[in-house]
Amino acid sequence: MRQVSDTLIQALPKTDLHVHLDGSLRLSSLIEMAKERGIALPSHSEAGMRQLVFKDSYANLVEYLNGFRYTTAVMQDPEGLERAACELAEDNYAEGVRYFEVRFAPQLHCNAKMSMDAVLKAVNKGLQRATKRANRSISSLAGRLAQPEFVYAITVCAMRYFNPGMSSYYNDWFRVHPYTPEPEIFGLASLELAQAAVAIRDRYGFPITGFDLAGREKGYPAEDHRAAYEFAHKNFLKKTVHAGEAYGPESIFQAITDLHTDRIGHGYYLLSPSKISSITVKDKAGYVQRLAEYVADRRVTLEVCLTSNLQTNPKIGSLSRHAFCQMRDARLSTTICTDNRLVSNTTVSREIRLAIEHFGLTSSELRNIIIYGFKRSFYPGSYVEKRNYVRKIIDFYDQVERSHMPPGGFWSGEED
Repeated sequence: MRQVSDTLIQALPKTDLHVHLDGSLRLSSLIEMAKERGIALPSHSEAGMRQLVFKDSYANLVEYLNGFRYTTAVMQDPEGLERAACELAEDNYAEGVRYFEVRFAPQLHCNAKMSMDAVLKAVNKGLQRATKRANRSISSLAGRLAQPEFVYAITVCAMRYFNPGMSSYYNDWFRVHPYTPEPEIFGLASLELAQAAVAIRDRYGFPITGFDLAGREKGYPAEDHRAAYEFAHKNFLKKTVHAGEAYGPESIFQAITDLHTDRIGHGYYLLSPSKISSITVKDKAGYVQRLAEYVADRRVTLEVCLTSNLQTNPKIGSLSRHAFCQMRDARLSTTICTDNRLVSNTTVSREIRLAIEHFGLTSSELRNIIIYGFKRSFYPGSYVEKRNYVRKIIDFYDQVERSHMPPGGFWSGEED
């Protein structure tokens, strides 16, 4: 085990490239917001909600997703969205995160009183308020280590699958298109989201930089959303896709070939030949090897969420059996993320601590993983601005690491 202090992990500049807004509310705020809106919860105490809803472990993905019905319920007005976004930014800044990309499905929050414009305005307003406050704090640290600014970007999520009960917005899709096959409805909704995101980005200058696809993988292929991704691609939205989280390597193959994704959300089963279900794939080991080689060569970054993976795939058993070890051996590009801070009861610092303890990361390996999060980010600025920002991050990282270096200049266990 590498002896890296919690103080150092906290101080290091970090990213979170995969964090869902509706899965990352403060539990105290959720309870308070539910009371204000007259929304029933299984319990009105934090301990009760932890016991009944937001657990340390879950039986399956269905149980894991149960809590989202409560979080989305309190985010159906501008005030709820703004508060959730502001507090998420504050929580990231408080633990040393210097860049994060918050993702959410705006269509889950649209209703008769709140348009897509209003949804994205509210989220951006909350993020912007917290970010301005954080950067004022950073600029006041005269005479200390020169810290890079705190930056955020927004990724909008389309859904592979939805039903009328998920939101009034989705209900309207089935009402307006009663005879349209479901795959076409899902694809049309995704295309509309991509078009709206680009229009709102260009109209208001919001840092909407990414487009994502989330939800059930099995039976709901990426190709249904090809038009949306084509539009996003032509309008310079970067692309990420939830793939290989609960389905096999074919899902990742579809994300790459049909949607030309830049990053993969989770990618847990990338290196699992036994998870291939297609009868057309005869050489499963060869298929996985070629797919992994392509992902590695093209530097398609995997957004790894350790705790979340154990919770949604209980069969993994323990972190020592997590595919992250294989990913590292294959020299894949990886970055450590939270997925859902509330639902998974975690933070970026905790995920990094777990990676260090269970996979024996050296200080140089940890540095590469963290810095690569900044390099593969969907940074909301020019390429030159991003390069300058990453350079500041690297300099700051090295300064922080040196200031915490133990006597002798090595972390425990690395002298050899």
